[in-house]
Amino acid sequence: MLTDEYFMEIALSLAEEAAAEGEIPVGALVVCRNRIIGKARNQTEQLNDVTAHAEMLAITAATQHLGGKYLTDCTLYVTLEPCVMCAGALFWSQISRLVIGADDPKRGYSRLSAPVLHPKTRVETGVLAEESRALLTKFFRQLRT
Repeated sequence: MLTDEYFMEIALSLAEEAAAEGEIPVGALVVCRNRIIGKARNQTEQLNDVTAHAEMLAITAATQHLGGKYLTDCTLYVTLEPCVMCAGALFWSQISRLVIGADDPKRGYSRLSAPVLHPKTRVETGVLAEESRALLTKFFRQLRT
């Protein structure tokens, strides 16, 4: 069986692609029965669209692949904790599982006191968190210099 670390490594490579394009380095992929059915990286700058977060694009790709709007048997792997917008989309998609790399204490959904994810969504945090954090730190350090 493929591990969470295996899929998070793929999400990290998508985040690296985003950084190379000048986007905040976040990568996401949706996995169903050990098969990647949707993947994306942040593209807000490229598409000039504030909703073009990696999670949103991966959800769209996965629902198109499945031909339906629910992701009840799927896992989303994302290198950075989703924002409230993305968590809302995950709620509506009824994703079964969410695996997060680095937490986001400034803009992440978990800073809200009320539950944002679907009650049936299982959450795993900290998978390759150091690698995810290091990529973000490097990106923002280069942006400032």
